[in-house]
Amino acid sequence: MNPWRLRLLSQLDALGTVRAVAQAAGLSPSSVSQQLAVLEAETRTQLLERTGRRVRLTSAGLILARRARAILDHMDSVEAELRGFGEEPSGLVRLGAFQSAIHTLAVPAVSRLAQRHPHLDVELLELEPHESLLALRSGEADVVITTTDFDELPLGPDLDLVQLATDPVLLVVPHGHPAAGRGPVDLAACADEPWAFDMPQSYMAGLALRLCRQAGFEPRVVCRFSNYLMTLQHVEAGLSITLLPGLAVDRRYRVTTRELAAPVTRTITAATRRGAPPRAAVHAVLDALRHQPSPPLPDRE
Repeated sequence: MNPWRLRLLSQLDALGTVRAVAQAAGLSPSSVSQQLAVLEAETRTQLLERTGRRVRLTSAGLILARRARAILDHMDSVEAELRGFGEEPSGLVRLGAFQSAIHTLAVPAVSRLAQRHPHLDVELLELEPHESLLALRSGEADVVITTTDFDELPLGPDLDLVQLATDPVLLVVPHGHPAAGRGPVDLAACADEPWAFDMPQSYMAGLALRLCRQAGFEPRVVCRFSNYLMTLQHVEAGLSITLLPGLAVDRRYRVTTRELAAPVTRTITAATRRGAPPRAAVHAVLDALRHQPSPPLPDRE
């Protein structure tokens, strides 16, 4: 059996559709279908069945897809052992992290790893929390930095979790803004303000909208950015206010942060697949994430 085709089958189990697998793998849907058909021929077993225009895994396909993850993990482990006989962390580790954790947690950890373990390669992937768990389960990531505080993020017994930090959600306003006084802020007082939001369907856009509605108002959104630095620039210019995690507030921007009267704090967590063969490289990445200085808090006036 070809490991690449096994990975496609495992992704189909995790992502649900051939189109989603194609997007993740950078292939056309027809190419994915062709490779899965070849896998069926290699195994001499029907792995897929059509229901209307959709394809789903047969019982045999489900068994192979879920065993495939263990097979691929074991191959990665063997490769790492052959490269370093298991003593020195080596090989490739794919680390997924959401935007605000990349420059505060992931990049410093990867920089230290590059100095300590020259045979270890870390591929850094920007992934929203809900995306990172899918990538972890499908084998597209080996370690992810995610957050575990909200019901829409599907955790389960198949994951091992390591708490890294806590991170408050803050109101961010321009210097001199009326809300820039001292003390926590009631979001209801900001009902008439122009708001900067993350992109629709993103983690922070959903959280900010939920908090505004809990405070009794529908926010007037004047801009949406997928990059927190652009959001901070917009706020700094006096054009909007926003809600951001503390890790996302870059100290180079002249903005003021305020804690919320009803505090919201998220737990930053590293996750790996439970039951995957132990790899020195993965343990080295986890240790680097655990044992690092806490990032500086944003300035408050």
